[in-house]
Amino acid sequence: MQPIPVIALTGYLGAGKTTLLNHVLGSPNARIGVVINDFGELNVDAGLVTGQIDEPASIAGGCICCLPDEGGLDLALTRLADPRLRLDAIIVEASGLADPVAVSRIIRFSGVDGVRPGGVIDVLDAATHFDTVDRDATPPARYGAATLVVVNKLDQIADADRSGVLQRVEARVRTLNPTAYVVGATAGRIDPALLYDIAATAQEPGQLTFRDALFDTGADTGADSGADSGTPGTAPHAHDHDHVHADSVTVFGDGAVDPGALIDLLEEPPPGVYRMKGTVAVRYRSSTRNYAVNVVGPSVHIAAAPARAVANSLVAIGMGLDVEDVRERIRAALTPLSGAAPAHGVRRLQRYRRLSI
Repeated sequence: MQPIPVIALTGYLGAGKTTLLNHVLGSPNARIGVVINDFGELNVDAGLVTGQIDEPASIAGGCICCLPDEGGLDLALTRLADPRLRLDAIIVEASGLADPVAVSRIIRFSGVDGVRPGGVIDVLDAATHFDTVDRDATPPARYGAATLVVVNKLDQIADADRSGVLQRVEARVRTLNPTAYVVGATAGRIDPALLYDIAATAQEPGQLTFRDALFDTGADTGADSGADSGTPGTAPHAHDHDHVHADSVTVFGDGAVDPGALIDLLEEPPPGVYRMKGTVAVRYRSSTRNYAVNVVGPSVHIAAAPARAVANSLVAIGMGLDVEDVRERIRAALTPLSGAAPAHGVRRLQRYRRLSI
């Protein structure tokens, strides 16, 4: 089992967190654990959660695991990380009073086995944000913690003003966070693929999922994927959902890669890419090892790959992608390397490997 991404869902009171949560939980075939946690006022220095995990709740759509708990977040995450649940992701919905900086820190340093940070989604109300949250000359610190900023309730803004509101929010976010991904939404309708992996359904023929890219199912992917030629290729991303659609690019390759070139790509993905995921092979002096890589915003996670993982394969996902540029960038990173990997590249990869444990 690969570590389960834990996604923090934050936002000021009334911004639309629960609406967004209900929307993304409608993803077909996704198994998502949910912790509804009223963090209240967080003691940032102590890094403690105040409040309790709610009683079990049923939230429409998807497969939900909301746990009763007399303890704190770590206990809930420990239970949800049970491999028998086979979860694809865990979403922690925090109180509107919660500080995203503290929430992010709590998740990152939870110490629970089998989970990893999956990003911080900060939802804001496009109509009231600059009257309630971002009112001062100095941008609020919450901007610095977010990996994904969702400018929600755009339908409450005049059509002619929406672009300007998005640009204003992005400009303010950029002063503290140059890597945050900013998207607009109505009624919380963002593409769930921005958050977690979604298995293909019978209504989506030809879609190559993240799960397919990581685990060799034995299916014939055909010429669209490039798999039949043994050279890097791409697979299409089909859509049939009520939201603005994300783009994805999948590339396959053979042989062992240069870990330095790979880390360069992971640290600086192509414009518009929010998530990357896949497996890569790296040749050492006497052996070849496979690694699973996950990128969410600026966060890079590298772990040992499952025994049946497809090497090499990388998936990039985001919005407004220059597909050809993304494809070429990934192909370059997956170019086979003859001989053992250079020592400096191995050191960079192993550094992320240690940080990801």
